[in-house]
Amino acid sequence: MTARVPRNDYGVLVPPGPGSWQPGKTVSIVIPARACQPKLDLTLAALAAQDYPAHLMEVIVVDDGGPLSVPPGVRLVPNEGWGIAWAVRTGFGHATGEVVLRLDADVVPSRGHVSAHMRWHHAADYLVVLGSLRFTTSETDLPPVGELGRAVREGREGTLFEECEGHAWWHKLVDEYDGLRKAPSPLLHRLHVGASVSQHHALWTQAGGIDTSLVLAEDTDLGYRLTQAGAVFVPELGAPAWHLGRSTLMRRQSEVKRYNAPFVADRIPYRRFLRTEGGRQWLVPYVDVVVDTRGASYENVRGTADAALVSTLPDVRVTLVGDWPELHEGRRSAFDDPRLDARLIKGGYQHDGRVRLAEDPGPTSAPAPFRLVCPPGWAIGAETLVTLIEKADKADLGLLHIALTETHEGIVTARLERTSAVARVHHVIKDGEEFDDVVHELYGSEWLDGEELGFSVVDTGVKPPIVSRNTEAAHWRALAIDRKIAAGRLEKRVHALERQVAALEKKAAKGTADTARWQAKAENWRVQTVRLQRRGERTVFKRALRKARRLLG
Repeated sequence: MTARVPRNDYGVLVPPGPGSWQPGKTVSIVIPARACQPKLDLTLAALAAQDYPAHLMEVIVVDDGGPLSVPPGVRLVPNEGWGIAWAVRTGFGHATGEVVLRLDADVVPSRGHVSAHMRWHHAADYLVVLGSLRFTTSETDLPPVGELGRAVREGREGTLFEECEGHAWWHKLVDEYDGLRKAPSPLLHRLHVGASVSQHHALWTQAGGIDTSLVLAEDTDLGYRLTQAGAVFVPELGAPAWHLGRSTLMRRQSEVKRYNAPFVADRIPYRRFLRTEGGRQWLVPYVDVVVDTRGASYENVRGTADAALVSTLPDVRVTLVGDWPELHEGRRSAFDDPRLDARLIKGGYQHDGRVRLAEDPGPTSAPAPFRLVCPPGWAIGAETLVTLIEKADKADLGLLHIALTETHEGIVTARLERTSAVARVHHVIKDGEEFDDVVHELYGSEWLDGEELGFSVVDTGVKPPIVSRNTEAAHWRALAIDRKIAAGRLEKRVHALERQVAALEKKAAKGTADTARWQAKAENWRVQTVRLQRRGERTVFKRALRKARRLLG
């Protein structure tokens, strides 16, 4: 029975421990290399010292710009294109192993590194194992090849390097989510670093392989698509590898982020902060709304499709399922065509870049992370898709059932499917099992009321309002700019008032001090006045007494 991992909680697996298992799977180690002979020599020396059975390993170096040389037993193949993405694809194309471990040419694996990867792949065939990296301070102060090989065999290669701070963000995320066991689906692709990563060759192929059009961010993109293929991500911390020098991201972080932003935004819908423009159309949609048009009227299909396309969620695609190849172009009646509605649907949407016409929508909507299956004739509210995704993401649910209405045939439903969950079920489901039951077991599911979520019956008798998403977007953008300008003016006025208040407070403080000072002076004057008064009274009394004495005497 295939092991079942709920969400990313690989803790349910029991991989064999070091020294207590008999490996049986073959592994191809693919190394893209370009003008890096000194580092490559160390990488290959460390691989020669691995404790994984040599007859189950093959090492393939892809030459992306040499000259390069390799020792006997290592295959050296030319890159079929240029750049690291093409080198990886070339290496996978030559790989014969059940599992492929991608390793960079400036990475020195510890003795148990390959075994640490492979023990997980013996437990399940849909895992992506992430190697742990340590970074050296120097990329030029390298040990001799022979000494490095001996150190790896003896488990003391760390004594040959001075370590610097590495991918702290990577370890922070791993720790924060309990070794990724509690990591939500939208996070996992961020941990996919290509310097040391392995998966079954079949899983890599299912995900579509690496995108050779990318110069950077190819690993992030592949990690995203592996997520949508149902992969479980396992960080292997027990057998690290040494990265010779700092990575490009560490050395030129701001430049890397600037370069990657448009390519990542186009391909990874999870990066919501990169998709801030509502009027754009993206390569990979966030939600694929699937409508089966067979037997439905043009008006009902149009009502459902158009409502989805003007959702407040901007990156939506609509897939219209139908028998499109059967719509021949021969002579036919305009009004009495038995496939008239299908022809009108095709005519209305075949040139819309946000709409796909398909005979079979496929088992999932990968690489889109969500699919909403909705029957024709039901309009989707403007906020409905946003609300559904928020509900699904709150508990990382795999399936939401939406009850629309009840007929004599049963309950009419729509459903929101998480692509990664559906793909996972395809990896593990057994004959005779109910698909939705397995989704619930692995990811959880929930029933919701369609009316409360904004679903409504399409009223074909009402003429659709004339609206334009782009016009509305421009209106709200202009309004937002006006509000921003007004807010700026108010902010300036607030700052001016704050300065005035500060000045008044300063004056008030000075006035308080002056008042206290004058009060003290006034009190002093009063005391002096009383003293003088008393002194004067005593003087008058003495004069009177002397005068009385003279009169009596």
